Amino acid sequence: MTKKDLYVLGIETSCDETAVSIVKNGREIISNVVASQIESHKRFGGVVPEIASRHHVEQLTIVLEEALKQADMGFKDLDAIAVTEGPGLVGALLIGVNAAKALAFAHGLPLVGVHHIAGHIYANQLISELKFPLLSLVVSGGHTELVYMKEHASFEVIGETLDDAAGEAYDKVARTLKLPYPGGPHIDRLAAEGTPSIDLPRAWLEPDSFNFSFSGLKSAVINTLHNAEQRGEVIEPKDLAASFQASVIDVLVTKTAAAAEKYGVNQVLLAGGVAANRGLRAALTETFSGLQDVELIIPPLSLCTDNAAMIAAAGSVFYEKGYRGSMRMNANPGLELPN
Repeated sequence: MTKKDLYVLGIETSCDETAVSIVKNGREIISNVVASQIESHKRFGGVVPEIASRHHVEQLTIVLEEALKQADMGFKDLDAIAVTEGPGLVGALLIGVNAAKALAFAHGLPLVGVHHIAGHIYANQLISELKFPLLSLVVSGGHTELVYMKEHASFEVIGETLDDAAGEAYDKVARTLKLPYPGGPHIDRLAAEGTPSIDLPRAWLEPDSFNFSFSGLKSAVINTLHNAEQRGEVIEPKDLAASFQASVIDVLVTKTAAAAEKYGVNQVLLAGGVAANRGLRAALTETFSGLQDVELIIPPLSLCTDNAAMIAAAGSVFYEKGYRGSMRMNANPGLELPN
């Protein structure tokens, strides 16, 4: 007997993208619509939570209707609704969660809550079959983690940042260099033009640790600029960007390779907004190209930043595992990854 296809609609509103997607069998994107708010937040140099929430209210219905239109589907064709439950900005999360609850109730569909980072990890399932055990390097504005998975929906955080996430460090260094928001892509672009000629620290922490720390590096960049100004010297921004990025990437790639070897994984996945960084993608590709036993999966740029296809993909797995949300579901900005 042929198994019925599973169609899950995903909703993502954890930060400053309003997104809705429909995914088939957790692997195939039928539609994926994203409304970005970058222009609204750019003048403030970062995301303003109240403005983000207001935009979600204004955009969600429009984005939802467009996703259904592109898929040429109605709610009667869906099997479940998945939504980002957390972590994220509480006001932004509330918009998506309440919309998902209303739609699930109105159309008699099961509701599935999804952890935002699980979504980023499962974005990789949209381009390749996952082969367990695997390791995911999650690098975003709020998270830098190494996550070990022995099977679907099983997440063990074996390393995490002790202070700033890599994405936070990128944004703060970009502000120091007076680059526009969001700063990450501008640092990446500058770094490609510069030479990593400035000696900046790398926080390896205790031996065999898979944790990260970028606060000291961020401070070192600020101090380097400040000291140069006091001496009347000029530091080339592109060289400082290249030196900063080299330090971040060195630590990320070295610890990921060590963890992959220790845990004997079949795959290494890259996930999160900073996964769009060209320098990081190139360094990981170079490091793992010589390791025949470990397959490296890097999602396309469209699936690195926040989107709803990743939420629908993860939601499909959780749905088949029997996970169900209820009408009591609430935004949970401190949500932990399920074990």
